[in-house]
Amino acid sequence: MLRKLINSDNSKTTILVRLIVGAVFFSEGIQKFLFPDTLGAGRFAKIGLPSPEFLGSFVGFFEILCGALILIGLFTRLASIPIIIIMIVAIATTKAEVLKNDGFWEMLHGSRTDWAMLLGGILLLIEGAGKWSFDKKISQNGGEK
Repeated sequence: MLRKLINSDNSKTTILVRLIVGAVFFSEGIQKFLFPDTLGAGRFAKIGLPSPEFLGSFVGFFEILCGALILIGLFTRLASIPIIIIMIVAIATTKAEVLKNDGFWEMLHGSRTDWAMLLGGILLLIEGAGKWSFDKKISQNGGEK
């Protein structure tokens, strides 16, 4: 099971996607705690999500944890799953209103980073962490037999 979880492609360029996705989520998670009124619970309350204080901390924690794991390439496939879920929820909760009020093109413009992070997460789920990662090191050293 561990071998399947940490198995990775041998690409050297996957690190670029990994670093971008990991850094964005790690940073955003920290900011949810530093600026809760605008980026954490306050933002969640503004868009109408239930239990915004809990959700702000919950999402922030997972963004920090999964962002850090993705950055170092450890359990990357597993860490990408919450990231994908976060992005799907973010697009659904924040861009539906833009689509309704301002139209398709404004929604696409406003969600370009969301789509990039979603697709980056999907790529990491499919391909793994790449050549330069802890996942690759562990799998080369045997992993679980």
